[in-house]
Amino acid sequence: MSRRFVIEAVMVAIYGELLVPQVPVEYIVPYTTVMELYEFKDSPEPLMSDPVDDMHVKQKISELIAYLEEPLNRKKLERSLAVPWSKSPSILFGDLVSWTVINSVDNEQYGEFLDPIETEVVLTAQREHVPILTDQLELIRRIIEAEVPVQVFDIGDFEYAMEDSMI
Repeated sequence: MSRRFVIEAVMVAIYGELLVPQVPVEYIVPYTTVMELYEFKDSPEPLMSDPVDDMHVKQKISELIAYLEEPLNRKKLERSLAVPWSKSPSILFGDLVSWTVINSVDNEQYGEFLDPIETEVVLTAQREHVPILTDQLELIRRIIEAEVPVQVFDIGDFEYAMEDSMI
């Protein structure tokens, strides 16, 4: 059985180690975060403070977009758009990693604490009963302050999260 996490698509591009886990993992990715990849790729704003790292990450984002646009993967993504909260069939990234894209919907439930994308991530985690994996310490802080009933891990603790028995 694979470990499951809700994650934003760009995190997988930034943190390549997420694609080479030691055990099977399923990333549940809100569709709006997949669409954000296009914005990040074309944005003049840097994602990383080091220009070399920024160029590398934008290249990885381009590669991820190209993979998701392959005909079979594109068809799977389009299936997730049928109705709110529908899921795509698994998109495989090697033997141990799969993505399930979910057509999440922001209902503004956490509007004063979280932005729309963060709200979709949280709602997806609640709906799927799986933890969130993020590098955004501010998001983790706001989730704790708002007492949102989800488990959240920092990407720096990925190995621990993979071993955690609560998952």
